[in-house]
Amino acid sequence: MRLILAFVGLTLAACTGKPSFDDPTLSDRKLNLEEFFVGELVAYGQFQDILGTVRRSFVVTINGNWDGETLTLVEDFVYEDGATEQRIWSLVKTGPDSWQGTAPGVIGVATGVEQDNRFNWQYEIDLPVPSADGTVETIRVVFDDWMWLLSGDRLLNRAYVKRFGADIGDVVIWFER
Repeated sequence: MRLILAFVGLTLAACTGKPSFDDPTLSDRKLNLEEFFVGELVAYGQFQDILGTVRRSFVVTINGNWDGETLTLVEDFVYEDGATEQRIWSLVKTGPDSWQGTAPGVIGVATGVEQDNRFNWQYEIDLPVPSADGTVETIRVVFDDWMWLLSGDRLLNRAYVKRFGADIGDVVIWFER
């Protein structure tokens, strides 16, 4: 019975709709990463598995710097269990609305596109994940991040996470300047 329920759950999760640039723009705001992410920001987020169970929550302080060519984001994570992690992104604007980026753990190059008030960012990354026994294992996942500029100082991010090609959950993050 558990196997059937797991199969049904995975099947339903695979059918979940995801954002698209074909969706109508609901705002006249224009997101410019190099403007929004400069300076100090704080973000609050959580990871939920495909069944909706919150598995991890965190706060991130971010320090962003734009030198005219590279947007550097220093992200300091603090998780609910007290664990910490730092990720440093280097993003390069490759066109009027396109970006590429790297960070430790990212496999290859992350790619992203801005359109109106939205940004879509995709990458594969090796993430450290705590196990039930207190050890940390690294898992490789694929992120499909969607960000929406809600106001001049707020940005909403929903990231769809896959492992081995199957949805395993999503991350919701609220950024504030």
